[in-house]
Amino acid sequence: MTQGSDLGRGLLWCGIYLPGFGLHLLLLCLGSRLLWRPISYADVVCVYVGQNDYYYEYTECDSTGSRWRVAIPQTPGACTGLPEPVRGTECTFSCEAGEFLEMSAQECTQCAAGSYSLGSGIRFDQWDSMPAGFSSLATSLDNGPQGDDRLTCNSSSWVPQGNYLESNRDECMVSLIYAVHLKKQGSISFEYQYPDKNLLFEFFIQNDQCQEMDQSADKKWLKLTSHGEWATHTVNLKSGTNILYWRTGGVLMGTKVVKPVLLKNVQIEGVAYTSECFPCKPGTFSRVPGSSSCDSCPRDTYSGRGASSCTPSEGSGVCKARPPCSRKDYFQIHTACGSDGKTQVIYKWIEPRICLEDVAGAEKLPPSGEREPCPPCNPGFYNNDTATCSPCPPGTFSDGKKACERCPAGTEPVLGYEYKWWNVLPANMKTSCFNVGNSKCDSMNGWEVARDHIQSGAGGSDNDYLILNIHVPGFKLPMSMSSHSGTECGRITFEFETVCTADCELYFMMVRRSTTVVESWEGSKTRQSYTHVMTQNGSVSYTWAFQRTNQPSDVRRYVNDVVRIFSISVSNAVDGVSSKCRACALSGQASSSLCVPCPPGHYIDSQTNQCTECPSNTRLLPHTTPGPDACRPCGPGSKSDKVHSLCYSDCHFTHTEGNVTLSFDFSLLGSVGSLMNGPSFTSKGTKYYRQFNISLCGGQSHMAVCTDNVTDLSITDSQRERGEGANAVKTFICQSTIIPAIGRGFHTALSSQSINLADTFLGDQRNSVLYRLFSFMLAVILLASSFEETSSCESGRSAVVTLRCNPEKSTKGEISVPSQCPAGTCDGCTFNFLWESSGACPTCTESDYHRIEGDILYVWTEPKLCMGGVSLPEKKTLPCEGVEVWIRLGAGLAAFTAVLLISLTCYFWKKNKRLEYKYSRLVMSANKECEMPGADSCAVMEGEDNEGDMEDEVVYTKPSLLGKLKAIASKVRWTLVDSFPFSKCSSGLDL
Repeated sequence: MTQGSDLGRGLLWCGIYLPGFGLHLLLLCLGSRLLWRPISYADVVCVYVGQNDYYYEYTECDSTGSRWRVAIPQTPGACTGLPEPVRGTECTFSCEAGEFLEMSAQECTQCAAGSYSLGSGIRFDQWDSMPAGFSSLATSLDNGPQGDDRLTCNSSSWVPQGNYLESNRDECMVSLIYAVHLKKQGSISFEYQYPDKNLLFEFFIQNDQCQEMDQSADKKWLKLTSHGEWATHTVNLKSGTNILYWRTGGVLMGTKVVKPVLLKNVQIEGVAYTSECFPCKPGTFSRVPGSSSCDSCPRDTYSGRGASSCTPSEGSGVCKARPPCSRKDYFQIHTACGSDGKTQVIYKWIEPRICLEDVAGAEKLPPSGEREPCPPCNPGFYNNDTATCSPCPPGTFSDGKKACERCPAGTEPVLGYEYKWWNVLPANMKTSCFNVGNSKCDSMNGWEVARDHIQSGAGGSDNDYLILNIHVPGFKLPMSMSSHSGTECGRITFEFETVCTADCELYFMMVRRSTTVVESWEGSKTRQSYTHVMTQNGSVSYTWAFQRTNQPSDVRRYVNDVVRIFSISVSNAVDGVSSKCRACALSGQASSSLCVPCPPGHYIDSQTNQCTECPSNTRLLPHTTPGPDACRPCGPGSKSDKVHSLCYSDCHFTHTEGNVTLSFDFSLLGSVGSLMNGPSFTSKGTKYYRQFNISLCGGQSHMAVCTDNVTDLSITDSQRERGEGANAVKTFICQSTIIPAIGRGFHTALSSQSINLADTFLGDQRNSVLYRLFSFMLAVILLASSFEETSSCESGRSAVVTLRCNPEKSTKGEISVPSQCPAGTCDGCTFNFLWESSGACPTCTESDYHRIEGDILYVWTEPKLCMGGVSLPEKKTLPCEGVEVWIRLGAGLAAFTAVLLISLTCYFWKKNKRLEYKYSRLVMSANKECEMPGADSCAVMEGEDNEGDMEDEVVYTKPSLLGKLKAIASKVRWTLVDSFPFSKCSSGLDL
């Protein structure tokens, strides 16, 4: 496919040749939509052409099954002198293997000697240049914050490297495209190397309408391979047009350069015919015409491209002058121990030796060193007076210097490997050398033993992969710990250093169902130790691969760049040896067993060799000396599970300060919270997010899970959700890198680079809870940590989760990170999260509400900073009995007093009237006595005597309350009467 000029923004045109389809097509690519149409003669400008300036192709088959043979100019724009179209062969026509369709005569013709044909198949195994029909297309990055980033992809492409194709190493999305038309159902198979998970690699198929064909995930996403390993991928193809895509794109989070994808031996089956034969590649030949394959040249012969026979030689088709020998042409090794128990350093030429040592300026091979005593045996081995060390028998142990001894009663051998002396390569270790581009070092040792260390070998080229491998068939915990439910099965620890002047790199990989790069180191590194913990039991291989430089070169420049490994130890290996014995419980089983495994959560008392259960809320630490110190207390606010293997939070906290007690129930927040942080952009403009999953409550069954859905395709989706994949991280707090589907051409978002941030719950911190409460910032701080060392965090990672009470938030709440650290961490080791939620508020108690006086009504105390717990008592309506009695009594007394006062008032008013009347009569009588003749009496009116008699009766009746009042009134009246002075006759009454 050849690119043309842009027809508009995002518009690209290109011509694609379809083998067996018989037609050039014009491909218009607008976004993700492809438009096809045949190239017509109206698209070209006609000029004169000669007979060698055109070739023949077939048109598409019509509804009758016929087609036409047409001439296509080699150069667009030339059409004068072209032969007229003629009727072609039937559409069902095909050629056999070893034949090709000769278009001039439209007949199948045998391939000439030196070439081959698959008949109904196409094979591409030579990549000196890009074969016809293949095209490399770089997709511009338009999802970054800067629009100019897409211009950097112009130089990104798949590059032919002779025996294979090499992909890009940057963040550009580069597609290798090949279109083929099949007359029947067929298949495609190819070999590839995919060593770096930081590079996305997918293979998919589209039809002529640019619709992606149905394809399972394991067929679309290619699996990782170990360094130097070629994997084969096969996919079935449907009849019709198939557009094949190999697409790669890096995900660079730093300055590290990714390893490219390598592709070779592409073979397609199902085409009707091939219009040409394929020449045999160098080193192979086909002797007779009509061959369907090429044979390899015999030993000591060579051939060039398209050879029909091989030429005798010394292994090379071209002779070059042999250079003088130098320091780079030999290496040193330590010999195995001899019968005298001694070894020595000797020097050997790198084979095959090409240099000359007898010419001027050549360096001679140094003499061998003096013989010196052999190093002792490794722990767990013994020397039985022979030249080799042998492993101790089962049930025995040795430190490597003494004879093997049987473990005493009450103990058991601690199995494993501990290699720290390197006289010979251990039996369970292998070494090899591999180069992608050549086979010069295939027979060489990649590593050489050197007494107190093992180091990388010379290799054949600077870009060789020098490989060291150790195989562990499985792990077995000591019997005293075999019932533990902890996650650690075993661990591997090695001590190493690298000395480099170029861009060397050391890979440490784990190989199980797939290859995983556990860690890598670039450049020179001082002597240091690294430990990897194995959490799943099963057979596993660990591999160290050292490459001096990733740039191919025929000249060796960095032969002195070396990596040295001083010691390798593997614990709990099934087939391991023992260097010591561990105390265990006394035997209670068959005589063949010396120890009885302790129940889960028990430790071995070194004094009695008995199993003792750890105290409550403690966890049992592995790899510690027997005794109570093996049980470590859980942090504040946490508890241990039943088997004392894990401390966790049950989401219930209580804090008391003074007379105030606060209770928290964080179960309302849910067991796992998530935060999608971003977007962020790499230096190339690739958009990605950081997703954090945080588990607050529960043990193993409620852990947060982060998975890798790109490189772990051997498990089902349900297994991935449960965290059962090889690349799944199941812990308290984990982080994944999410690459959105939009802008990258994927149908689903990609999750990769999952890491463990905290696998140990340290507890909660609540010293300032009450102060925060009164500041309306009630918070509880949860502390967690991961003690797994990394290259950037020597003490492991830690995380702080602050739960803040915010009644305005929902129960689930919101998780955020500090604004000054948008990645959740400022140093890459300590992570901080703030979780604001109403579910983080303390539970309500009776002290959080009060009663309104004068009525039976309860209300919350404002501001309300509690959730759940007790609820407000219901409002009650009660008869006011006590209040009514007093009201009635008071009202009765008031009424009685009022009636009494009114009665007395009326009574005294009436008496006063009578008194006034009598007084007036007396006055009148006095006046008459002086002025007029007096009467015989004092003018007592009729009826007065009756009143006096009545009064006399009242006075002498039985005293009553009313009578007493009358008596008092009478006394007062007469007192008043007697007190008035009366004067006789002359001047009247003087008052």
